[in-house]
Amino acid sequence: MELLSTIFVCFLAGAGAGIGTGFAGMSAAAVIGPMLVAFLGVPAYEAVGIGLISDVLASAVSAYTYKKSGNLDIKNSLPMMLSVLGVTVIGSFVASFLPERTMGSTMQIALIFIGLRFILKPVTTTREQMNAASPRERLIKSIVGGVCVGFICGFVGAGGGMMMLFVLTSFLGYQMHIAVGTSVFIMAFTALTGGISHFAIGGMPDILVVVLCAIFTLLWARIAAIIANRSDAKTLNRAAGVVMILTSAAILVVNRFK
Repeated sequence: MELLSTIFVCFLAGAGAGIGTGFAGMSAAAVIGPMLVAFLGVPAYEAVGIGLISDVLASAVSAYTYKKSGNLDIKNSLPMMLSVLGVTVIGSFVASFLPERTMGSTMQIALIFIGLRFILKPVTTTREQMNAASPRERLIKSIVGGVCVGFICGFVGAGGGMMMLFVLTSFLGYQMHIAVGTSVFIMAFTALTGGISHFAIGGMPDILVVVLCAIFTLLWARIAAIIANRSDAKTLNRAAGVVMILTSAAILVVNRFK
């Protein structure tokens, strides 16, 4: 019975995380972390590490799917990725000194408002408008945005992908599909760095839980990414917004009644 419960919880966590990754570039830790803590009693720091490791393959396969559709900007995303990677390690190290905790409600409430933004005011930027920005302006904004996102990902263990999507669309002026594709590309490396940092500091977690979460997240991320790339920009905006709102609301409920 205990094994079946573990599989069921990991399936639900992986499904939510994978759908969020494929549609909105969301970090898998945003869903997996609270679920493992609330229903399997996994220590919060360890749960975040499991979520980040599960995010690696899910984000990588999502990025590949977006790249096949021409919706991935690798070259211009490198400065942001490097700053995110560097600061993620710092955030993960700082988090290890804090008392046992799950993700705070402040981040989830912020993500609900971001989700509403995508629904009520969809990103309609075209590729031509995206490419009109000056290289210097894009570089500065990429580094600043990457520092903020990296610390969130390493410290909180959640919200990094969704905040990255917000930065790419609102501050860097990315077209929606390219923003999601670029977000999951960066998150694959960010999650790997954050996950390794968590395991190096906090020790190895339950291997069965890691494998189950990784498989289920990968499966659902692939399905969601295929659907997303076949959708128009407004539909993808709304899907991303709904995913953010439902995920954040569910996490708030789980943390409230656990």
